[in-house]
Amino acid sequence: MLFMVIERFRDNDMVPIYREVRDRGRLMPEGLTYLNSWVEPDFSRCFQLMECDDLRLLQRWILEWRGSGTTFEIVPVVTSEDTRDVVAPYLDEP
Repeated sequence: MLFMVIERFRDNDMVPIYREVRDRGRLMPEGLTYLNSWVEPDFSRCFQLMECDDLRLLQRWILEWRGSGTTFEIVPVVTSEDTRDVVAPYLDEP
C-alpha cells in the first residue's frame, strides 16, 4: 500500500531534521520503503510517498522520530493509474 506522509516541521525549521537524516539516516524499519518526497517552499511541510504492507512499520518509524519536534499525518493513497482502472468501466455511463 502507498501512503502520503505529511511531515510538519516545528517553526518551519527543517534544518534539525535534515541534520538528523544526514547523521543517522531515515531510521526506517525493513519493509518500509521511501519512494520520493516534496517540500513546500516555506519549509513548513514535507510530503513523503512511502510504501509498506504493514502499518505497524509506519508506527515504528514515527516512534524513531519522537522528540524531534516533527509531527506526522499518514494518508493512504492510490496511484492515478490504479484509480483510472477503477473508474474506466463507469466512463461510458450517462
